[in-house]
Amino acid sequence: MPLHQRSLSLLYLLWLAAAGLARGEETVGVCPRPAPGSAVPEPRDLRSHDGVLKVDLTFRNVPGPKGSKRYCYLLPDGTQSPTLRLHPGDLLILHLKNALSDAPSAGSTTPVSTHAAHMHTPAVAAGDPCTSGAMTPTATNLHFHGLTVPPVCHQDEVVTTSIQPQDPPFEYRFRVPQGEPPGLYWYHPHIHGFSSVEVQGGASGALIIEGLERANHAVAGLPERVLVIRDQDLVNPDAPPSKSEPVVPKMLIDRDGDSANNGTGFGRPAKDLSVNFVPIPYPDYPPASLAMKPGERQLWRVLNSSAVTYLNLAVLFRRAPQPLGIVAIDGVPIHSAADAAAVEWQDHIGVPPGARVEFIVTGPPLGMPALLVTRTVDTGQGGENDPNRALATITAAADAPEPVATLPTATAPLPAPARPWLGDVAPVRVRKLYFSEKLSDPQNPNSATAFYITVDGKEPAPFDPAAGPDIVVHQGDVEDWIIENRSTELHAFHIHQLHFLVVDWSGIPVHEPFLRDTVNVPYFNGRTLQYPSVRLRMDFRDPDSVGTFPYHCHLLEHEDGGMMALVRVVPASHEGHADATQDR
Repeated sequence: MPLHQRSLSLLYLLWLAAAGLARGEETVGVCPRPAPGSAVPEPRDLRSHDGVLKVDLTFRNVPGPKGSKRYCYLLPDGTQSPTLRLHPGDLLILHLKNALSDAPSAGSTTPVSTHAAHMHTPAVAAGDPCTSGAMTPTATNLHFHGLTVPPVCHQDEVVTTSIQPQDPPFEYRFRVPQGEPPGLYWYHPHIHGFSSVEVQGGASGALIIEGLERANHAVAGLPERVLVIRDQDLVNPDAPPSKSEPVVPKMLIDRDGDSANNGTGFGRPAKDLSVNFVPIPYPDYPPASLAMKPGERQLWRVLNSSAVTYLNLAVLFRRAPQPLGIVAIDGVPIHSAADAAAVEWQDHIGVPPGARVEFIVTGPPLGMPALLVTRTVDTGQGGENDPNRALATITAAADAPEPVATLPTATAPLPAPARPWLGDVAPVRVRKLYFSEKLSDPQNPNSATAFYITVDGKEPAPFDPAAGPDIVVHQGDVEDWIIENRSTELHAFHIHQLHFLVVDWSGIPVHEPFLRDTVNVPYFNGRTLQYPSVRLRMDFRDPDSVGTFPYHCHLLEHEDGGMMALVRVVPASHEGHADATQDR
C-alpha cells in the first residue's frame, strides 16, 4: 500500500505505541512546561470589565533542554501566556516589562539568521523605546496579530518600537475597533532577526474578540477550548524514527538546519510540537490528553503559533476522519451576511504558521478511541519536514470537566458592516510581488540562504528597516496584490493591520465569503510554465491602517532572514498620488 494511503492507520498505531511511555519533564520554575502525555491545561482567561482590560506581563527567558532557550509571558502570580478576552470598543492597557537576561544560547538548533547577524541596528542606549529601532537578542516588543490597530507606538508598531531590559514597564494602550470581527487573534514579539527563536521558545498567547455567537448562531452556548499549538527545537534530534513508522529515505537537512521535506509523510520532523505547552516530542509523539463528555459538541479555537510548522488538523475515531464544522478563520466568521448560521464541514483543516481556525467538534462515544492529529503537509523540495503525528487523545467520560469558558446563548446580531463588502469593490490598481531565495554561496548548497519578498521590477534585497517602505498607498484605496512564489518551498504571506480577500489561486477564481490575514502561496516545482501565485484584494479603507507596517512570510526563520518589507498608508487627504509604479 502506498505510504500516503497508510498514513492515517499508522498515526493510530503511533498513538497506541506511545500510550504507555514513561513521562518526565521539568514542571516547576520560570517558564515551566508540563510533562509529555499530560492533560491539556487551559490558558488563564483575563476578561475585560466595564470596557477595560488591564494586564501586567513580564517577558522572561530561561535555559531550556540541550542549550535551547525558553521564553514566556508571565503574570505577577507566575501564570504563563494568558488568553486576553475583549469586546469591540474595549480598552486594553497592557504593561510589558522586558526581563530578558541574555542572547539565545549557542547550543540551540535554531540559529540567529545570518541576515540578522549582519543587519545594521542602532546602538542600544537609554532613550525612547518608541524610536530606538534596536533589533537585538534582548530587545522586545508586541505584535497583536490580526487586529486592526493603528501602527503607532504604544499600539501595534514593530519597526521602531524596541523595549530594552533596562527600560521601565512599557505601556500598550489601545481601543479595540467597534467593527473588529469576533474571533481568535494572538500576541507575540516581533523583533526582526530574533522573532523565530523567541516564538519557538514559547513567546505567544491567544487574544479573543468576543461575540462569535452573534455572528454565527450555531456556536451559541457551546463550551469552548483554546488550543495553542507551538513548535520548538527537537528534544531528541539524534533519535532514530519510531519502529511503528515505515522506513523512509535518508533524512536530509535543509539550509535552515532543519529536517528537509522527504515527501513521505514520515521521518524526523523539522520541529517538535506542543499543545498548550504539553510537548509531543519526536520520535514516539506521546500525545497530550483531552477529556470530553460523550458526544458533546464544543467550539475549538486553534492557534498555530508555530514559527515554521504547518498544521493539517483532523480528528479520528478509530482511524476514521470526523467532520469539523469551521465557523471562523483568522479571527473572521466565515458566513456571508445572508446566512448567519453557516458552518463549513471538512474532515481536515490546513493551518499555516500564524493562522487560526475555529471549528465545532463532536466528542466520541464512550469507549471509542479518538485522536487529534496533524497530517503531513507537502512544503516543497526546499521546505521543512512536517510529517503525520499525533497531538492529543480524546477520551469520552461522563464526568469529564467542562471547559472553563462557554459562549453566551444570547444571539443579538452584530451591527451591519460600515463599509461595502470587499469583494464588491473594484481595485484601483494591481501590484505584483514575489517570494524568492538565494544561496549566499551558489557553489555550496549548504550555505546560508537569503530570503526576499520583492515588488516586481525591483532587485531582490533583504529587509532593511532604514530603507523605508517598498509600497505607498492611500487610505481609502482597495488594491489587488498578486503574490508569486519563485522558490521551491511553501511560504505563508501575512500583512499587519488588515485582512484581505483571496480572489484567485494560481489563476483559479476563489469565492470565499470571508477575509484572512495569512495565506499559503504554493511552491514552484520547476515544471509549470508560470510561477504559482495568489491574488489578494487588499483593504486599505480603514483609517486605523494609516502608518507604516510590515508584510512578510510568517515562517519566522524566513522573516528573520530578510523576507519582509514595509507598506506605508498615507491619509486620504495626503497631497500627491500613491506610488503606482506597479500599476497594471
